[in-house]
Amino acid sequence: MKLTLSLPIKTTLICAFLFSALSFKAKAQEVITLQKAIDLALERNLTIKQAQFTEALSDEDLKQAKYNQLPNLSAAPQGGFNFGRNIDQSTYQFINQRILQFYGNISSQVTLFQGGQLRNQIIQNKLTLDANKTATTKVKNDLVLNVVTTFLQVLTNQDLVKASQQQIDIAKLTLERAQKNFDVGNQTLADLSQAKAQLSTADLNYTNAENQLELSLLTLKQYMEMSPAIDLSVEKPDISKLTDIKTIYDPQDVLKTALGVNPDVLLAEAQQRTAEQAIKVAKGTYYPSVTLIGQAGSNFSDAKNTLASATANGTLTPIGFVQNTQQVVVQPGFTQVFKSNPFFTQLSDNFNQAIAISLQIPIFNRFSSRTQVRKAKIQAQNAQVGAQLARNNLSKIIYQAVWDVKAAEKKYQSTIQTYQANKDAFNITQQRFTVGLVNSLDYNTSLTNLNKSQFDMIEAQYQVIFRSKVIDYYLGNPITL
Repeated sequence: MKLTLSLPIKTTLICAFLFSALSFKAKAQEVITLQKAIDLALERNLTIKQAQFTEALSDEDLKQAKYNQLPNLSAAPQGGFNFGRNIDQSTYQFINQRILQFYGNISSQVTLFQGGQLRNQIIQNKLTLDANKTATTKVKNDLVLNVVTTFLQVLTNQDLVKASQQQIDIAKLTLERAQKNFDVGNQTLADLSQAKAQLSTADLNYTNAENQLELSLLTLKQYMEMSPAIDLSVEKPDISKLTDIKTIYDPQDVLKTALGVNPDVLLAEAQQRTAEQAIKVAKGTYYPSVTLIGQAGSNFSDAKNTLASATANGTLTPIGFVQNTQQVVVQPGFTQVFKSNPFFTQLSDNFNQAIAISLQIPIFNRFSSRTQVRKAKIQAQNAQVGAQLARNNLSKIIYQAVWDVKAAEKKYQSTIQTYQANKDAFNITQQRFTVGLVNSLDYNTSLTNLNKSQFDMIEAQYQVIFRSKVIDYYLGNPITL
């Protein structure tokens, strides 16, 4: 059966299909600004989450160090059957029967003195928490700098792709003109081949620029923990409005400020304080420890009975003789009836308490305490060197960054002049080439110089911005475009 659609229905379906396709494309592509890229990276990045987990663990260690000052409390109930030869709980004589018994006690102890270890451990854990918070801040700051760097690289590559496309358009026009001149005999085959080679070079430059753009976008997605399959594009800020970019700095002033805010230095200094506090914790093992102990307990046994009644049974039992008369001494016999003690009655009757103070004096522990103290001192010295190394590295980086931004500005100004000169030269060469006053070799050389100078200018422009933002990073200023 053949289905035929009328023209209005066809038009409606086509429009609906196109609208759906455009809607899908609009939804599939995500355009982000620099600030959004930074926010997404800070929210999703797994390295930050790992640093936050480490920070949370150190926070729990600090809480536990404080809890260690509290008394503990433990209960130890025990019950079971005893078979065979046992002790009668009522007569404390050996019997041979099955006995059901329950024991239980509650004990508590609190440390009164431990060489200051509890207090010093709290201080050390607090310093460790501060160090881990600084480490988290460092990870965030490094990530922001990486995102900004990659974002600027994406912008650079986008401009390079656009410039490459423009060069392709120029090369195509050149090839068309060369083809026409060759057809009429005004140019040789070598001139035509040169124009084709120029177009191929432009295509290659475009392909390389596209690859670099995709690579930088992939890196940006990875920082934001986004799927590589997402169609992502970045919103280009108006670079022409960035007229307040500072490129002249005093490295000593920058260093002075950076030493107070740089997370690398702050982290190294926090680790140094933590290591120094560990020495005090280790020295606490030299001192005695005093512990207050309290305990309460009771027990139950079904073999423990209580005399319920005793009645004479008419019997006489000899118990001895009178020394002088040898008269037999007897006692009347009784029949005794026992009853078992109730469970809670026995617990009440057998309830016992104890309180004690325990003193432990370290006399010789195979030099363990001395080794711990020496290792703590070595670690503190190492942390001190690490802090100084962080300050020295920051000083080198600051001086290099100040020099880089100054050099980037000089290079950018040079590339502007070079681009303008090559642009003017190309315009003149193009006019002369059109009328046949310049051969194809000179024309293509001029075009190549123009292309290279344009690429250099684009890269230099973003380098100035990036180098300036690096200084902002070390000064602790927010990085924005």
